[in-house]
Amino acid sequence: MTWMSGFTWILALDWLGAALAILGASMRTIIPLRCVGIAGNFAGLIAAVTMLRWPSLVVNTILLPLNLWRLVQMIKLIKKVKTAAKGDLSMDWLKPFMSRRPVKTGEILFSKGDAANCMYFTLSGQYRLRQLGIEILPGRVVGEMGFLSPDNRRTQTLECVQDGEILSITYDELRQLYFQNPEFGFYFLRLVSERMFYNMERLENEISVLRAGAEERIVTESIPTVNDHSPASSPV
Repeated sequence: MTWMSGFTWILALDWLGAALAILGASMRTIIPLRCVGIAGNFAGLIAAVTMLRWPSLVVNTILLPLNLWRLVQMIKLIKKVKTAAKGDLSMDWLKPFMSRRPVKTGEILFSKGDAANCMYFTLSGQYRLRQLGIEILPGRVVGEMGFLSPDNRRTQTLECVQDGEILSITYDELRQLYFQNPEFGFYFLRLVSERMFYNMERLENEISVLRAGAEERIVTESIPTVNDHSPASSPV
């Protein structure tokens, strides 16, 4: 038991930091990983200061605030996604993870049949889906459905009709956020599903209006007018 005589609480803390580092590396989801990383950084800092291990002190001093910041960022992201999923289908929560760029009038952001690899958030300007003739105003998300479509192909052409700015995020970046945290993936799917159901409901309403108009036209055409009676059918 001689080896136990040199086993102090500082050494135990040092071993705890190493164990937490291994545990964190084995985790699949980002929030538990950050929490374990923060605990490991604290243990490593205390051991490094006490044992005067300067490289370990520098590393943990850098990693601790970084892990804290990433943890806070992910928690805020999940909170905003939950709010968006329950609210007005806004995707403002995604803005910090997107890249900004200007767009000129006449520029084609994507064409029908193109491979879909990113989605956009319109900040300013005006845009039009050419095939449908739908105007896209600022504050709208375009191209998110391609992320879940089987062939990842564009079904419309998006054209800029007035200078403006957009935010974009690639599907690869979106997948990273999706797989880093299961809750993010769940609420993103829910959000996109609600947008799909909204579009389906709008389409059903348009079909109902068209069908009602067609039935009214058929009824109108089937009712004979006074001029339709011929002399042979008139009473003598």
